[in-house]
Amino acid sequence: MITWQVLADGPLLVPDERLGLELAGRGPAGLADLFADLGNPEVAAPVAAGAALVAWLRGARRAALYAVLTVAAVPALVVPLKLWTDRQGPLTEATGYYPSGHTTTAMVAYGAAALLLAPYLKRSWVTLVAAVLLTAATSVGLVLRGYHWPLDVVAGWCLSGVLLLALRAAAGRPQRPK
Repeated sequence: MITWQVLADGPLLVPDERLGLELAGRGPAGLADLFADLGNPEVAAPVAAGAALVAWLRGARRAALYAVLTVAAVPALVVPLKLWTDRQGPLTEATGYYPSGHTTTAMVAYGAAALLLAPYLKRSWVTLVAAVLLTAATSVGLVLRGYHWPLDVVAGWCLSGVLLLALRAAAGRPQRPK
């Protein structure tokens, strides 16, 4: 539905752009930049890779392999969507901002890491909370810095949710070590 709104210049775009412009430049710029950078592949992918290594060494090889493939799939899915939608960014004439690749990278990498590490922690919910907080921080930083419209970020969440559900289904239910 969001993609349709972007492609058809639907009614959600006006409030989205109004909100995006209202939020851009708000908050401490340094902190917003730091948050936005959490979605850089150079930051998020090593977190997923480290979790995949832990899972691999503990015998969860299939889950580790699928997690790495899921993270690698992000640019393969996001880049064609950016080219297809050709949406202009908030504070630039440049296009190719929809969906947010940084949001998608953050949520998939941190979510995959959470799924892989949960079986090895007594409080497995901690990994989920960390993944949600890191993704939320990335999302907020991207909008506050004016790098993305809010709907770009929401679209990244939606795409990431599909990818993480596919990862969970393909990797199987994590088993606690005995």
